[in-house]
Amino acid sequence: MGMTKLKIGGAWSGLLEVELDEWTVPMLREEISKRSGCAGPHMINLICAGRVLKDGDGTEKLTQLGVKNNAKILATRVNPDHGKSLKEELLAEEERSSRLSRLKAAATSLAKRHADGSLPIEDFNLELENQSGEKVQLGSETDQQAIMMGLMLHANAKQLIRMQNYKDALEVLTMGEEAFSLCNPKVIEMIDNVPILQIDMVWCYFMLRDISWLSVAGLRLAKAREGIERAHGKESSRVRILQGGRHVELALHLRLELLEGVIAYHSGKLEKSREALTSAQAKYLQLQVSDEALSLLMGMGYKERDAKRALRMNNQDVQSAVDFLVEEKAKKALKREEDIRRQNEIMEQKRYGKTPLRKAVDLKRLNELVSIGFEKELAAEALRRNENDTQKALDDLTNPETNSSIQIDIESRKRKRLRQAADAAIEELISMGFPRATGT
Repeated sequence: MGMTKLKIGGAWSGLLEVELDEWTVPMLREEISKRSGCAGPHMINLICAGRVLKDGDGTEKLTQLGVKNNAKILATRVNPDHGKSLKEELLAEEERSSRLSRLKAAATSLAKRHADGSLPIEDFNLELENQSGEKVQLGSETDQQAIMMGLMLHANAKQLIRMQNYKDALEVLTMGEEAFSLCNPKVIEMIDNVPILQIDMVWCYFMLRDISWLSVAGLRLAKAREGIERAHGKESSRVRILQGGRHVELALHLRLELLEGVIAYHSGKLEKSREALTSAQAKYLQLQVSDEALSLLMGMGYKERDAKRALRMNNQDVQSAVDFLVEEKAKKALKREEDIRRQNEIMEQKRYGKTPLRKAVDLKRLNELVSIGFEKELAAEALRRNENDTQKALDDLTNPETNSSIQIDIESRKRKRLRQAADAAIEELISMGFPRATGT
């Protein structure tokens, strides 16, 4: 085979004549390095048809690697950080690894506490909601824990992405993906969080400009598209029914198609790239908000961000956007009331203490016992002792001897709490400078 031409883009652009049967990747890298003015061939990465061209043992010819005449090759510069010493880099990496480990441990602990019925040590509660804002129970206790951990890690990763800390974000997203993988696949198919996480991972790949992820990125986006269609229905039919015909999915599909177009372009699939980017552009234009509509909503007292979101979700229809904003306000008010109610429940559960297996007293079962005439604190203690087993609690409450024992324990704990409160008050007075004799 004679001389053939390769189309080079990136660090250096132009046509390069080579002999595919003779040239190796190191030779190609060396030539592009010279033409681009790089410090050396080690500063150049090469990618062709979605694959990174690696040196291997240095003997494989370009033709053996599938490089053909008129092939397009992307050359990128490696940009090492010269400002850090090796020691500093190792210390930074160690700290980063430690921080990520703590994050995963915290997410695991939180998910477990909030999903298995144990008493949260925080005065808040984490619950799963569907796209309509309704609370849902998905799968088993293990599934609940896995989903909660995945959601918390994903939320943390989004925060890192907003801070443009893409490397750490990718690590956290990987943990989130691992958490979701622990869940029953049938349960995961019901939600769109995993496909969205996949899209965020691909976004991080591109922001890190790491071409070695290109082939993986394509696979992730294919899975994301499949997952979104499964969760949202064909052409988003299911999600639109849930959202009253609103276009909540447009921005998501815009991101997906934009990334698909970029990957197709770098993989040499120009027609597919053109189709994806054209579709993404159409959605982008559809999401643009007119100044008149925005001004009208802001004139009604709505914030710019809320007004834009409402208009985008309602296909720029002002009246529908207003209806949406009114609904959202009502939902938020209801959510605040629910949060306050749940916070009060948690505080009440804390007063009753934990079961031997460190679970909270089940308030629903407690109210059932109260409704048939048992004193609340007495019923709570009976449930606490019996791991929320209603029948065993009833047996204890109706047994005079056990009932009396429970009452004695309750009174004993009350006296202990009062004594502790008094001691705390005395210590506070002493810390203010009063002598202990005066404080008592």
